[in-house]
Amino acid sequence: MFKLLTTNFWEVVARLILRNKIAILAVIILATLFFSYQWKHMRFTYTEANLLPDDNEVNVTYNKFLEIFGEEGNLIVLGVKDSTLFTVDKLNAWNQLSDTFKNYPEVETVVSIHDLKKLVKNTEKEQFELEPFIKDSIRSLEQVEILQNELFKQYPFYDNFLFNQTTRTVRTAIYLKKDIVNTSIRKDFVIDILIPEITKFESKTNLDVRISGMPYIRTLNSQNIVDEIGLFITAALLVTSLIFFFFFRSFRATFISLIVVCVGVMWTFGILGLLKYEITVLTALIPPLIIVIGIPNCIFLINKYQHEVQLHGNKVKSLQRVITKIGNATLMTNVTTASGFATFILTESTLLKEFGIVASLSILAIFILCLLIIPIIYTFLPYPKDRHLEHLNRRWIGGFVDWMERMVKDRKITIYTTSLILLVASIIGIYQIKISGSLIEDMPKEKEFYHDIKFFEKEFNGIMPLEFMVDTKRKRGVMKLSTLKRMDELEEAITEIPELSRPISVVSLMKYSKQAYYNGNPKYYQLPTSQENSFILSYAKNSTTDVDLLKNFVDSTGRYARITTFMKDIGTDKMEGIEEDLLNKIDKVFPEKQYEVIMTGKALVFQKGTTYLVKNLAISLSLAILLISLFMAYMFRSFRMIIVSLIPNLLPLIITAGLMGYLGVPIKPSTILVFSIAFGISVDDTIHFLAKYRQELQANHWKIRKSVYGALRETGVSMFYTSIVLFFGFSVFIISSFGGTVALGALVSATLLFAMLSNLLLLPSLLLSLERSIANKEVLKEPSINIIPEEDDSENSKI
Repeated sequence: MFKLLTTNFWEVVARLILRNKIAILAVIILATLFFSYQWKHMRFTYTEANLLPDDNEVNVTYNKFLEIFGEEGNLIVLGVKDSTLFTVDKLNAWNQLSDTFKNYPEVETVVSIHDLKKLVKNTEKEQFELEPFIKDSIRSLEQVEILQNELFKQYPFYDNFLFNQTTRTVRTAIYLKKDIVNTSIRKDFVIDILIPEITKFESKTNLDVRISGMPYIRTLNSQNIVDEIGLFITAALLVTSLIFFFFFRSFRATFISLIVVCVGVMWTFGILGLLKYEITVLTALIPPLIIVIGIPNCIFLINKYQHEVQLHGNKVKSLQRVITKIGNATLMTNVTTASGFATFILTESTLLKEFGIVASLSILAIFILCLLIIPIIYTFLPYPKDRHLEHLNRRWIGGFVDWMERMVKDRKITIYTTSLILLVASIIGIYQIKISGSLIEDMPKEKEFYHDIKFFEKEFNGIMPLEFMVDTKRKRGVMKLSTLKRMDELEEAITEIPELSRPISVVSLMKYSKQAYYNGNPKYYQLPTSQENSFILSYAKNSTTDVDLLKNFVDSTGRYARITTFMKDIGTDKMEGIEEDLLNKIDKVFPEKQYEVIMTGKALVFQKGTTYLVKNLAISLSLAILLISLFMAYMFRSFRMIIVSLIPNLLPLIITAGLMGYLGVPIKPSTILVFSIAFGISVDDTIHFLAKYRQELQANHWKIRKSVYGALRETGVSMFYTSIVLFFGFSVFIISSFGGTVALGALVSATLLFAMLSNLLLLPSLLLSLERSIANKEVLKEPSINIIPEEDDSENSKI
């Protein structure tokens, strides 16, 4: 009964489409205009991808830190490592460049050599005063020598922040206003002001200025994402259309397919705008994905139309059969593909949820567009010419099908042995997979800003902030000597870790104050004793000056203190070890009843997000497998058929995971997506094959071998065509400058190629080997959904 209803449903759909083609085209045009109007709401992300749920403890801790101290990623640094900088003209030019940025409203403060001041003791007034290292400007080489001697030998307070004593590298710190860091104003400042000013300075002085800091990195990274969207769409259109034309040798069919996928891309951007989602490194992949997924839909529909036309020559009847016979199968395959993406909706990560929602909606949209536009356009076109149908009889495709049939018929043991060897080897490879939580690993390696990151890592031990917040649980608790000593002990532990830079906190200011109390003698750069503390604090209280550099390291109540260090680009494993060591140190140094110390920062949040995704990978993939298994159960009503259909689709995923281990490709946010995406797409071939196999069984009076070979011949060509399109379509992501996108494209392409061979060789072999227990009338006679209706040459061609 249900089977009859399904068949009748698609016949009704076919009549509605072909009878109301003008109205449907008008609706599509209006919908496209509506979605195009939504483009104005599209926004590009100005923050890092937060992979954690909002209520995750790591996010809660980080947000608590931001509430007290504000945005921590507001620092841009400029650096120069050049001995010629220490000449009169160049040093003055460097100071003038730093002063230039103070005039812009986006900048909160600038700290450069020109701004450095010595903390000196005024014995008469019993207070500290600030005296500049450089008054006005440098006028002689003697002044330069004095400056170098003071900076690099006498004042460790500024070491590793504004200069490196060992290598003589100098840098300037530009603090942006915190309220603009996550807005488009930051981008405008970096692109339109900062970079042009630096370029002008470099051409004038012939100095190589390195730029870094999270605002700068995020801006250029986001700009690369924007630039690559157009590149991906163009490449995907070019590659898929060339392959499509190679198979069909028809400009007409190629042009129709391009129209469909272009409209699909417009709808995808419209969905992004309508939902007001930001374009991130993940959602930027969806438009080219829609092209890659949409072209196989076009192949199935156009191939079926041309096959029908060649069979009986009736164009109207052919278009009706395209909808009734391919519509349901295409719907099922698109639903399974969308399901692979939709599993990300069930995660608690906002980034993945948005990716899953937009991707799954866009896939269903491209299915609807293919089913409506292709048949309607062909009603207006003349009967296909012989050259348009030549590909149906191409010999090399026949040779490929013959090879598959011979392998399945005579080499089943070879197929099983090869599959088993690959399975064992892949499982061994899986144990070699590493997890990466690096914030910059996927950034474009050839870009100048990536080399600048490495420069600052080498010279200043990193630019990614790692924060510690000390809660003394009482007002003015920070300035108690006992608290300062505990903080100093923690800072010493941080300093001993080579992946972290020298920390900055109020402790440094107190050490500097003691040095100043002893007339600038650098050997007194240490915390004051309890006896000295009262004298030094009295000087500090009488002072009217403040050190801008550290004003953000103690909150207004004096209850909270902040320790900031910068970390190198390190992997998750190493970071977890560092975190464990530091937390153990914190537990020993800070009594729980008196203090609460939290460890946070953007780099740590990102790494925790990667770990969270890895833990949820199994859940996401299991959901995809479960969801698609339910589809298979609903379609075939057989648990045994579910097992047989899953084996050739899970094997490629295991092989890909093994390859990642052997090739050293780590698990990270981009590569985590591979498995759910590839599984959702690869299972489409299984559905097509099993649906045709069931139909062949009924037509051949349940003769198993004849049915398997018939299904292989019938579906092999389409599966080959679509797999090749998908392989090269996903391969376009290899041209990306982002390492994660490259890995995603390469791994999905490889997985789909393995899946094609698995579905064309392993699946039919399993059906033949297990024919007695699986391929019987009870299992396959009455499916819940009749994916491919039985042939009926008596169908009425009148619409």
